[in-house]
Amino acid sequence: MIDKKAIEEHIRGILIALGDDPDREGLKETPARVAAMYEEVFEGMNYTNHEIAEMFDKCFEEGFEEKTSDRVVVVKDIDLFSYCEHHLALMYDMKASVAYIPNGKVIGLSKIARVCDMAAKRLQLQERIGSDIADIISEITGSEDVAVTIEGCHSCVSARGIKKENAKTFTAEIRGKFRTDPALQMYLR
Repeated sequence: MIDKKAIEEHIRGILIALGDDPDREGLKETPARVAAMYEEVFEGMNYTNHEIAEMFDKCFEEGFEEKTSDRVVVVKDIDLFSYCEHHLALMYDMKASVAYIPNGKVIGLSKIARVCDMAAKRLQLQERIGSDIADIISEITGSEDVAVTIEGCHSCVSARGIKKENAKTFTAEIRGKFRTDPALQMYLR
């Protein structure tokens, strides 16, 4: 579990290391605010992919007894944000799209967005977010035919270092029939 007290102490130390006074009016409550924010934005760090799958395992089976690639479920443009594990920098303006072929059942659509949120609420790499989402969706639905695409901006690229404000990163985790069937790949655009 996230140790808010330790975060407060370390943020106070960072403020001192930056040459500021953590006891001045504008910073007095900053360590507690940052600790509360970290508890919220890193909530996914409290759970394994399996535990997330169990949390959002709300499926419907009626009418989906047979597996066919004629049935595809796609949820596009799911808003996300995360923090990169290399600089603790914000990954923002992220959009995830998740597609799968039902294997006898379908997951509730809102659960797909919740899975995406929880997988992103970790110190992450964009590539791993897609992989984690695909793992979780596959576990919940029992389908190996899963695709996850993510496009987003990284403040470690836009606000520091190379400072390329308009650079976007696109990643794709493509599994099962989505790898080989051109008709299914059209859903990933």
